[in-house]
Amino acid sequence: MSLAVVPHLAGRNMALAQEAPASPAPAPAASGPPSVAAYAQLPFVEGAKLSPDGLWITGLFAIGGSQRVVIISPFESDGLKQAMLPEDTEVSRLQWVGNNTVLVHLRAIRAIGDGDRAYVSRILSYDRSTGKFTRLLWDLGGQNASDVVYVPSDGSTKVLISGQNSIYMGNDFWPAVYSVDVTNGRRQIELTGRTDVFDWIADPSGVVRAGISTDVAKGVRTLLHRPKKGASFDRVSRAGFDNLEVPVLIRANENKAVVIRTVDSATTADAASKEKHDALLEIDVGTGAVLQTLYQAPDGTTIDGVRYDDAGNELLGVYLGGRSSEPLHWLDPDLDELQKAFEQSAKGRRARIVSLSANRLRMLVRIDKANEAGRLYYFDLADGKLRLFANLNSETNNKPAGKVEAMKYRARDGLEIEAIVTTPPGREAKNLPVVIMPHGGPWAHDTLDWDYWAQFVASRGYLVIQPNFRGSTGYGEAFERRGLGQMGFAMQDDVNDALIWAGKQGMADPKRACVVGASYGGYVAMWGAARDADLWRCSVSIAGVANLRREVNDFGDMLYGKRYREQWQNMTPDFQAVSPINFVDKIKAPMLLIHGKKDLTVDHGQSQSMFSKMKTAGKDVEFVSLPKADHFFTRTADREALLGAIEGFLKKHNPAD
Repeated sequence: MSLAVVPHLAGRNMALAQEAPASPAPAPAASGPPSVAAYAQLPFVEGAKLSPDGLWITGLFAIGGSQRVVIISPFESDGLKQAMLPEDTEVSRLQWVGNNTVLVHLRAIRAIGDGDRAYVSRILSYDRSTGKFTRLLWDLGGQNASDVVYVPSDGSTKVLISGQNSIYMGNDFWPAVYSVDVTNGRRQIELTGRTDVFDWIADPSGVVRAGISTDVAKGVRTLLHRPKKGASFDRVSRAGFDNLEVPVLIRANENKAVVIRTVDSATTADAASKEKHDALLEIDVGTGAVLQTLYQAPDGTTIDGVRYDDAGNELLGVYLGGRSSEPLHWLDPDLDELQKAFEQSAKGRRARIVSLSANRLRMLVRIDKANEAGRLYYFDLADGKLRLFANLNSETNNKPAGKVEAMKYRARDGLEIEAIVTTPPGREAKNLPVVIMPHGGPWAHDTLDWDYWAQFVASRGYLVIQPNFRGSTGYGEAFERRGLGQMGFAMQDDVNDALIWAGKQGMADPKRACVVGASYGGYVAMWGAARDADLWRCSVSIAGVANLRREVNDFGDMLYGKRYREQWQNMTPDFQAVSPINFVDKIKAPMLLIHGKKDLTVDHGQSQSMFSKMKTAGKDVEFVSLPKADHFFTRTADREALLGAIEGFLKKHNPAD
């Protein structure tokens, strides 16, 4: 991957500083579905962020069939600069420090210690003016040295980064906090590491105020806090691993913090009836006492996270769960008013503010809908105009697309499940061939957002159902906990029940059903083919896990590797009993396996081993191994290979017509 600073990208479907209506022109008459290449087109930009002054944009831009980190100004047009990033790395995050520096967070698998391969994270600082990189804390000997706990809002260049200096249990294993100058990499220790503390939290003034102590053996975490720099840390609270209340913000120079808490709230005029609600609260750190309620979530929703300003020092909004679209509620009334104005301008589409300048006068706004990739606009409050910045997919925008809806069904035990359902364009949802598409994770959920996989499959004539089975995020803690111990059991039943429900509704023909999934969804596809062999005509596993014990043991040596193992053990009592590779003899339907050799999330060997075992057993199996593909298929060529293989396989084993 290379990084380029491009003040002007001529001829790449970008209209800069040019007024454009927020509502695109009507779609042309249909002339068949868009091609594989159209759906495989990378988004023009992902993860776009404005500099604090709002005059520069960074993001992952699609250039030459791959994603590159780019810094661009819509107001200047001088030359092009490029610099190479390390091979076999993934960019996990981009972050501005002032208006001249972008932190590039990298992730890779590297040999460390005695040669063991493990995930390693590091940061490159990129200087926009000179085009030069500076490595930050790259000489540290630990696994993680990329946790930025503080970025100044005043334009200064010293940040706080938490990093390990060893992979071996001891003093250097526990991360220290370093003050690092992003312009030259010079550093000094701000806070020495402390046994059992793996996470540090700074307040908006740059003082490390809290730490989270982890006792993996006992399964508990402890919140430590100090009132000011130089003071000692005191234990504030202690709870189970998933139950500790961690502040989302600590007030500078005060013993106050902001937390998300589930509370009782009156639901009748006489306050006699109580229900549970999520609330954003300001509390006294020492006692936990509520000082004020900043926001209370409405009925049927949860607070799943918060929206910060781009420096991470101020709370601007909350993300609400329990709804498939994950709406953002702005705490700032001015931003809330702007949001409503953008929505009105979008004319039936959805508008989202994706990035803001420090003074909140300039912003990037994405306007899209569930079946359209949409466009990115630049907005300046000075003139109040939305200017088209990027058409995110010029090949599919404004083309016929499948209708996307959130529907609910009952699992066999009565639990209500939400599914995202996409109907083929121009067809009625009646007795259609169907593809059940479980999401990855499993700690995730599908939403009413553009999904190029689902839209592609639907465009080929299939009803696509994406069930948010028990254990999925986004529907509250109780729903997520319903997945404990149920991986391969009730979680799998929920996927099957989506098919049964669609058949009873008359939408799908259950005899023409295939299961297609990626990552954890790939596991579901393999396990469904083995456990419920008579239910599926075919299955497609993309970067799926065939051997749960092997996947978990790959992460067993580090602190959070042990936590990772514990999470999976909580999901199923016996890895061997629900690992597809152990039940190849049960598989009847054809299976397609697709995996990239550059996958840093699920080892390519998972699919290779499954293919070898199925082939030896005489099963009908195909394996598409992509030498340059990563877990997320961030190259156009790999997406084309992925979608083309799925199309051909479905047409052969479950034809739509």
